[in-house]
Amino acid sequence: MANTLDLPDPGAGARHWLARLGIPRPLAWGFLGLLIFMIGDGVEAGYLSKYLLEQGVSAPRVALLFTVYGITASIAAWFSGPLSELWGPRRVMWLGLGIWVAFQVLFLTVAVPTLNYPMLLLGYGLRGFGYPLFAFGFLVWIAATTPQERLGTAVGWFWFAFTGGLPTLGSLVASVLIPVIGAYQTLWFSLALITVGGLVALLMVREPTGTQRLAPPEERPIATLLAGVSILWRRPRVAIGSVVRTINTAPQFGYLVFLPVFFTETIGLSLTEWLRLLTVMFTTNIVFNLVFGIVGDKVGWRRTVAWFGGVGCAITTLLLYYVPTLLGPQFGAAALVAALYGATLAGYVPLSALMPSLAPDRKGQAMAALNLGAGASVFVGPALVGLFLGPFGVQGVMWLFAGLYLTSAVLAGALKLPASEPAPTAVAEPAGETTRPGVLAAE
Repeated sequence: MANTLDLPDPGAGARHWLARLGIPRPLAWGFLGLLIFMIGDGVEAGYLSKYLLEQGVSAPRVALLFTVYGITASIAAWFSGPLSELWGPRRVMWLGLGIWVAFQVLFLTVAVPTLNYPMLLLGYGLRGFGYPLFAFGFLVWIAATTPQERLGTAVGWFWFAFTGGLPTLGSLVASVLIPVIGAYQTLWFSLALITVGGLVALLMVREPTGTQRLAPPEERPIATLLAGVSILWRRPRVAIGSVVRTINTAPQFGYLVFLPVFFTETIGLSLTEWLRLLTVMFTTNIVFNLVFGIVGDKVGWRRTVAWFGGVGCAITTLLLYYVPTLLGPQFGAAALVAALYGATLAGYVPLSALMPSLAPDRKGQAMAALNLGAGASVFVGPALVGLFLGPFGVQGVMWLFAGLYLTSAVLAGALKLPASEPAPTAVAEPAGETTRPGVLAAE
């Protein structure tokens, strides 16, 4: 019996509950598979470094291990766009799944039991190529197939699934399993989740566009790969969008360097309370990833990124510093401002819809630029902390990050659609309901 999720019906799409939620019906299983996959990827996030330290790996070696992982993940994030154009998103996702599984098996069967550091670098470092190829390959698939007037909501669901797994539900799974089966066995369970999630997405989604090459047939492979970089100067607005994406999460990664010490030693919260703050922050972010995807389709993608993302994050960044500083170790107040920051951080979600619309004939290349900005933020945030925390302290760094967010709001104003590409209108109301004039989603 055919699965109803695999039978797109344009005539009934507006009436189907998935369409009402903003989930593209032909890709519905992919969102579920992505969620399970990212839960598996996020299982280790909260404890792997501590586990390796307890096994006798030195702190500098652990730091280098995670640095190598970050570099490979950044490279894969950039390549996911051009490779999806060249091979099709589905094949890129298969590659990501295969890399993750193969190198995790190497990591768990050889590297961890022997604590052979070159094998640790090989297994864990090269595994970093896996999740971006899988996840961002699916994001390109979404961008290539979703009607433009619903793209903001669709990418909202993508980030809902992505951040719902990493780190939120992944860390929750680890907290439940480690006391029961142990840390090492929990890493094997993450491999099982990765396998299940990957197979759900790749075997259950039958949408044909993702199985095909997206680049023009005459374009050579090397040209396609290089175009993922050259688009930054061929389409200046795409380059601006990449900078905005870097600013989006650079402070987030920077906060993880110094806010744990600030909240525990300066403010006086316990380590458990700080970890709960992070849980509040990212749980709120998960919900608002979806909310701002919908808002972006209604009030405009640029407006949402500029005001809710840029201006909103600038305000909540300062609140994140000044409220605890003034009130002291009041967990409720700190949790409130952490939730506000997590919510406004999601204001950048429509950028994932706006970027491919800036280059509608080169969506994979535009997504490569977006992912390049995402990868760069992993390094830019901690680097800024390293440069400015000593001379200017926590207060100075928080003002620096607030200034960057305001800068991104200004830059977002330049992200207008090409004149040749008509701006999408607001989503039409379901049949039987009164329609009303919509706001251009790109505005």
